[in-house]
Amino acid sequence: MTVTPATPATAPQAQDAAARAAAPGSPPRPGATLALTSVATTVALMTYTAPIVTLPATAAALHTPLSAQAWLLNGTPLGLAALLLVAGSLADDYGRRRVFVWGTLALGITTALGALATDTWQFTLARIAQGAAGAALLASSLGLIVHAFPTPAGRLRATGVWGAFVTGGIAVGPLLAAGIPNWRAVYGVLGAAALIIALLGTRALTESRSARGGRPDYAGAATFGPALVSLVAALTLGRDGWLRTPVWLLLGATVVLLAAFVLVERRTAAPMIDLSLLRHRGFLASSVGGLFTGLSVIGLFSFLPAVLQRVLGMSAMDTALLTLLWAGLAFVVALQARRLAGRVPTRVQLALAFALHAVGVITMLGALDAGSTARFVPGMMIAGVGSGLLNAALPLLAVESVPAARAAMGSGAQQTLRYIGSCAGVSLTIAVATSSNDGPAHGTDIAMVVSAVLALVAAVAVLGLRERG
Repeated sequence: MTVTPATPATAPQAQDAAARAAAPGSPPRPGATLALTSVATTVALMTYTAPIVTLPATAAALHTPLSAQAWLLNGTPLGLAALLLVAGSLADDYGRRRVFVWGTLALGITTALGALATDTWQFTLARIAQGAAGAALLASSLGLIVHAFPTPAGRLRATGVWGAFVTGGIAVGPLLAAGIPNWRAVYGVLGAAALIIALLGTRALTESRSARGGRPDYAGAATFGPALVSLVAALTLGRDGWLRTPVWLLLGATVVLLAAFVLVERRTAAPMIDLSLLRHRGFLASSVGGLFTGLSVIGLFSFLPAVLQRVLGMSAMDTALLTLLWAGLAFVVALQARRLAGRVPTRVQLALAFALHAVGVITMLGALDAGSTARFVPGMMIAGVGSGLLNAALPLLAVESVPAARAAMGSGAQQTLRYIGSCAGVSLTIAVATSSNDGPAHGTDIAMVVSAVLALVAAVAVLGLRERG
């Protein structure tokens, strides 16, 4: 049967009851669940961000031309975007621990395979597989957390910690990559870490599910996954020219597949995503927030380290340390953001976060032209506060905007849009930054302005959402 969101007045009680009803086995272990899911999330994000500071060395080793370097960054978000929603639905129906453990195991294997790649396409395929494995891990993590922390207060604290570790992975990934001389060894270390977490997960986590009965939504998965692959491929290829035939064919395929997906979801008894959720502003705010986080924040900060190395001649370690200023502050802010609960509505927190990102980015304008690393510091700090608020608010809103029994699906939907946005954001940032005839410094300034405008659009959109009957 189709899942309908609880009304605002009864949402906490309905979610708690659903969470308790979803427990098929022994009682959950909250501390172990939060620790394992948070650490696993950190490792997944580290594999995602590792190429940011090693992009020049990786591209040189794989003989990757400039026109294809976006694939080195977009491989993992392509896999994430394609499978997050599918993985979230499967986790709710067939077991969150099962999906988490298998996803973490697959992440370890595919990350190690990335270290063995000898050309661009081998590495890109390994990165796509890492993204698919990470999708299973990330989508099931929040479902496990909601099951382990059924009360609103516990869920608030736990999702805040988990969101902080999202930022932690973004912060530590480049630092680890810069600290290990050989970029291949980075993936070996991360692969081993993922395998250890998978082993621990079989012992420490309690299984939970919210099976709805009926057949799995194979038709939904068969239309949604390829639709996102086509979209991300079009966005990545588009930076070399949006009017080329392959780009338009991929975009056309995306439209057709998404239309088929909507038809399938309206007719199936157990849909992968309940489309009626789109009438509720909490779910819409989570989705819009995820999309624009990828477009504005991740898109810019995925490309900026490479520019700092090429334009200012910074080393990989210096670049990682500067990035750590942004991501490390975001980590601290995300941990403390739970103190805003009850004082600042989550949608207002999202809007404030996007506004802070815009201010921070505008503050950094001209720093590359001036050749000044110090001029990046204030903007990095302001943007870091904004990112911390984003990473605290988004996971909480993702699970609060759906019934607790569908927490992994809610997480998967928000994160799907986040990584679709990041693919588009990376491609857009590279296209804008490299299109200026006045050099990369001026082009990057233009890309920063675009990022700031997108963040402000997101702030206005999140605040302007209205509940639909």
